[in-house]
Amino acid sequence: MPEAPHSESADAIADVIVVGAGPTGLLLAGDLAEAGLRVTLLERRPETISNLTRALVVHARTLEQLDARGLADELVAGGHRLTRLSLFGAATLAPTVLASRFPFVLVTPQYEVEKLLARRARQAGVTFRYDSEVLGFDQDADGVTVRLRDAGGIHRARAAYLVGTDGVHSTVRETLGMPFPGRSVLRSLILADVRLTQEPESPLTVNGNGDSFALIASFGDGIHRVIGWNRHRQASDDAPAGLDEVRECARLALGSDYGMHDPRWISRFHSDERQVPDYRVGRVFLAGDAAHAHSPAGGQGMNTCLQDAANLSWKLAAVLQGRSPDSLLDTYQTERHPVGKKVLRTSGAILRIALLSSTPGRAARTLAAQLVNRIQPLSRRAVRAISGIDISYPAERGAHPLTGRRAPDIQLADGSRLYELLRQGRFVLIAPAEETGVLRPSADRLVTAAWGSGRRTALLVRPDGYIAWATDATAPAERGAALRTALAHWTGTAIAPAGTGPAGPPVTIGS
Repeated sequence: MPEAPHSESADAIADVIVVGAGPTGLLLAGDLAEAGLRVTLLERRPETISNLTRALVVHARTLEQLDARGLADELVAGGHRLTRLSLFGAATLAPTVLASRFPFVLVTPQYEVEKLLARRARQAGVTFRYDSEVLGFDQDADGVTVRLRDAGGIHRARAAYLVGTDGVHSTVRETLGMPFPGRSVLRSLILADVRLTQEPESPLTVNGNGDSFALIASFGDGIHRVIGWNRHRQASDDAPAGLDEVRECARLALGSDYGMHDPRWISRFHSDERQVPDYRVGRVFLAGDAAHAHSPAGGQGMNTCLQDAANLSWKLAAVLQGRSPDSLLDTYQTERHPVGKKVLRTSGAILRIALLSSTPGRAARTLAAQLVNRIQPLSRRAVRAISGIDISYPAERGAHPLTGRRAPDIQLADGSRLYELLRQGRFVLIAPAEETGVLRPSADRLVTAAWGSGRRTALLVRPDGYIAWATDATAPAERGAALRTALAHWTGTAIAPAGTGPAGPPVTIGS
């Protein structure tokens, strides 16, 4: 890029600047804009969405998050549902056991996810600035000033908060001086999209034998994604890769190349296991691949990134709109850092199991796979872990057992679903029908709904679909006091007890 002019333009103002227009940045920016905030999205690339992509799997929990934004059904319609996963030639996992509206794994290219999220972000009013390179930034007590360069020169942009979603080579992370500890675990991984003469037995097949590893997944349109690795053919990321190398990986790991032909693209990359120690530094946050990197085993990469964004977005909106203190933003670290660490462990374990080379190790792997097939609790646990359905967040000591857990897609008394209500971007209070009729808190902060069943539990569900608070108390005074405290803490809504006059409508909980 030619040398930019020495002068700098005046500040452009936003509530939040997001750096990086991949899936993480697009989801985050769209959420914030839909909440009514001014959002600028900076992207170093030109204004194009590539049809070449590494991510290809969307798991059930991520589909639930997209459902809460009205996007899941459209994405599912264009993808390929997998109801059976074949691992290491022996284990078979069935996502159909998941208690979810999406009991399957969706195979769809990352660029299809990006198209949906980009369209939503534009409709919500996000300001996109492509061909914009971040040169650095400074933060103070009131905000962050970003220096960036585009075709018009060097500019400054000012925002209350900055979020780096700019990938494993994150400029935001490097500017912070944040370490990215870890290591490279595999060099010279091959990715290719090809056509096959012979279909594999399973639409998603993966196996390894110590010297090689291969995965083949069907997009459902005649194109198959292949990921392969050959211990004896190691090359740098920029070395050319051909179809013969892809075929060889598949034959070594799977016993067949299934007649691969007509490659749409072939690429080479390496796989790292890394994680930053802190997801927040003052008014600057890291999310997605800028915060963590791990092996492609398990297909959890893009899913973990999107769920980072879903966790952070509602918290930024609550703080910027004065409903919550800045300390709420610290929970992004306490909730998401352990999840990132767990994904590093599980994806790394899958990879290492796939690459076992000793005869005893491979025999133990086969035995373990057979046990997973025979013992249903083990199979269910594995499926829940890979799908993200089992993710939960820490709760305070003494909290209700449901606190911090994922809320299922509850059927409500009026025939709607919980995740349809979550599309409003607000907390949802679910209680027995006779109780919701007397709850009239601020409509811009809370939606009330009644159970479609006779359940008596009162639940307060966060905008990201996790349970913030619950009670099974039956005494009206205890139940009402607990609800008032929860609403004040989580939504900033002050509701007065009965008889206190016009300061707030009465809350009557229990008959």
